Amino acid sequence: MGNTKSSALSKELLDELKSNTKYSETELCTWYQSFLKECPSGKISKEQFEGIYASFFPNADPTAYARHVFRSFDTNADGTLDFKEYIVALHLTSGGKTLQKLEWAFALYDVDGNGTISKNEIEEIVRSIFNMIPTDDQKNLPEDENTPEKRAEKIWEFFGKKDNDKISEGEFIQGVMDNKDILRLIQYDEPQKIKDKLKEKKQ
Repeated sequence: MGNTKSSALSKELLDELKSNTKYSETELCTWYQSFLKECPSGKISKEQFEGIYASFFPNADPTAYARHVFRSFDTNADGTLDFKEYIVALHLTSGGKTLQKLEWAFALYDVDGNGTISKNEIEEIVRSIFNMIPTDDQKNLPEDENTPEKRAEKIWEFFGKKDNDKISEGEFIQGVMDNKDILRLIQYDEPQKIKDKLKEKKQ
């Protein structure tokens, strides 16, 4: 077999990605070419993925968060992302429907993959998000969410859970949809600041 990886996308995969994402055939084919240039094996390793993330956050440490994001997209758990997993990830994080995004967020927070989220898991992801917030910006956070522990506690309280309880996927999605504040707390939402910084550098 050896050389079956051609530089063209298979029709099956192309049709599947077109129907499951917002991307056109032309976009998908162009991306596939650049994907193969970057990753001739057709797979992105965890290290490569972490490298891509690191380039977006020069003043912070996104390694832990990137690792969790990678895990949540590596749907077949083989330690790499293939083109399909990569495109689905891109679609979800940049313009997926709210429900799809929340299903992904649940997978991100469900660190051990057992179908529920514990308070410790929330703390672990929130801590990895904090690593990406520059120290100066952390000082400007509200008093009740200026540490990973406080923010995790605040999220947990929104769901009305006791310390040893668990949150199911349904509860998680409903809770976030009912409360915009939770959405803000569970995600890393500093892209505007990053854009502003990039603008400053250009001037």
